[in-house]
Amino acid sequence: MRSKATCVALMLCVILSANAGIGSPIQDDGDLGLHSVQGLRLTSGNCENCAALPQALWYFRDDLIFAPPAGTAAAGFAPRTAAQADVAQYMSDAAATPQASAPPLIWVGSSEVIREARLVAGTRILQLPDGTRTDFATTGKLPTNRSYFDKGSLDYFSQRPLRLRGETRLATDGATRFVARTLWPLDFAIPADAPLQPLAEHENFRRLIGAHRGGAEQPFANRLIWARDPSRRSDLQDKPVLAVMLNGAQGDDDEAHGGHFAIATGRFRADGDWSRWLTYNFNNLNSYSEKGVVAAPTPMDKYLGDLNSGQSWYRPSYMLVAVLRQARTAQQYQTAIERVYNHFYRHDFEFDHARANCAGISMDTLATLGWRPRQRGHESWFRAIGAYLHTAASSLSLQDGRKIYDYLLEEQTRLYPAAAFDALANDLLHLAKGQAGRTLTPFEQALTEDVEAIYYVHIPQFPSSRAFGFAPVDSFDEYMRQAPAERSKWKIVPVDGRPFPPELLDGPAPESPDRFPVPLSVAATIASTLAAAYLALRRIFRSKSNTRRSTMPAGATP
Repeated sequence: MRSKATCVALMLCVILSANAGIGSPIQDDGDLGLHSVQGLRLTSGNCENCAALPQALWYFRDDLIFAPPAGTAAAGFAPRTAAQADVAQYMSDAAATPQASAPPLIWVGSSEVIREARLVAGTRILQLPDGTRTDFATTGKLPTNRSYFDKGSLDYFSQRPLRLRGETRLATDGATRFVARTLWPLDFAIPADAPLQPLAEHENFRRLIGAHRGGAEQPFANRLIWARDPSRRSDLQDKPVLAVMLNGAQGDDDEAHGGHFAIATGRFRADGDWSRWLTYNFNNLNSYSEKGVVAAPTPMDKYLGDLNSGQSWYRPSYMLVAVLRQARTAQQYQTAIERVYNHFYRHDFEFDHARANCAGISMDTLATLGWRPRQRGHESWFRAIGAYLHTAASSLSLQDGRKIYDYLLEEQTRLYPAAAFDALANDLLHLAKGQAGRTLTPFEQALTEDVEAIYYVHIPQFPSSRAFGFAPVDSFDEYMRQAPAERSKWKIVPVDGRPFPPELLDGPAPESPDRFPVPLSVAATIASTLAAAYLALRRIFRSKSNTRRSTMPAGATP
């Protein structure tokens, strides 16, 4: 029997040698983010002649990626150096805006793209603009994915023009079928001529996000909330973009009320298409996602519309888009975060839900570059200690106590994706208006000078067999109000661990020290409480002893 890797390699050879696809080869689809795909190889993680790290390739052994060929100047890393220290040193050494390098890899998952088509109403037939028709099918549902494309999805997508990623397959009778992996509604456009509609006095980003419980079933909407010169919006064509993405809470997973977070780069298009912006997001590499998500730079249409892993299949999303005069800040972020990915794939640091999650890693990288919006701080020490004691006692687990303790003492704009989004969105608006109210770093000054327009975008959830999600929480209290009061009633999706091959580890992770399960403050509190209790009991015992002595008859022996 052939190995799985051999089967994937054979499949890839067939895909790349095919020339009768309904869709176009994705190499011809245009740039991704601020990267040109010219010169990149469409391959799998089994590539033996790529400049990508072997640790990164390992995660995509069974999937399609763009990877830089050997000898290409790709995103690098400094071994034995913490990720953010590496970014800081690299940016310092660059002196000026760093030149674009090839990405570590880009996860695309498909070899073909159909730029425009429609589903014929009531059928599973795709029709292209030239009248060509082909059967339509969807890629298989992952066994661990608890919901999927259904009749409601078919009806929804039949009402709009589509962009699709997938593969052309030939049936035994010679008929063609396009097997879609990604569906993207082309009417989800961000046009340059959107009317200017600044935030009203009563509006803020939290209210926009929270409207209609997060607006999972509301229509797509975009809103130009600020423009440097509203009369010259036609000049935005092909301008670089730096976007902040917030994904909402899932409706069927009580561990996911905090939502998800990403930063994207790309170019603004006259037709409003943003499907090829490149999204940078992080999730846990040490477990298999039930939806097949893997942390990687990935095109926006795949990030939101992949039939298994796409965010829009299981929650609403929100995005703030800064259209820039020049690419320097977006390019700096892209270069920096790609170095962080290389450290992440090497396990130089580990994903941690409190200390290094999707929001924290992104915010740390922005802070290293010099974008430092106002922080919120953390919860009180007293609350953290109390939560530790309650959780550890109720679950009989010191590790569970340590987790809740770390959550409550983490900076909230690093912990909660919604808090990170709110901080960056408000700060970007203040920077653009020249109202930051602080001494600006060079990166912040560049943002202030370069922002041409700011859009707020609401992205609904795609209908499917999955429950609709809602707005993400941005505080511990809100999380506890939204989740069931009894932990036993929480809907939780169990996942399997994904052990990393020891032979790919270059050494101990410099940023992942093991933390003792009992924090020092908790130990001190327990010790102080026990000491106080001992002294109180001793005082009571002595008091009673003295009372007995004073009430004994004269001459009696105690």
